[in-house]
Amino acid sequence: MLVNCGPLQVLRAGMRYFNAMSHDEPLILDAKGLNCPMPLLKAKKALNELSPGALLRVLATDPGSVKDFRVFAAQSGHKLLESNDDGGTYSYLLEKRPDR
Repeated sequence: MLVNCGPLQVLRAGMRYFNAMSHDEPLILDAKGLNCPMPLLKAKKALNELSPGALLRVLATDPGSVKDFRVFAAQSGHKLLESNDDGGTYSYLLEKRPDR
């Protein structure tokens, strides 16, 4: 299932990204169906391309991603603003850390 989060869908390296309508809306990364460590690795790559303060929402189905994203946020300086489980689809909202 694709998330409708704007008019433009971009495919990069086999991942589905959905462009945000503004800086206040998150870029959506659909990592459903990928196993550890791929959802986290794809999220790290997407965050590297975003400007400081930008939002990234990651959708994943790997149950191990819950701990992965919590630990990643604590170690990387990015903020984990939300972590939700909707019947086996996990959603994470990350805010990219300020430039150091």
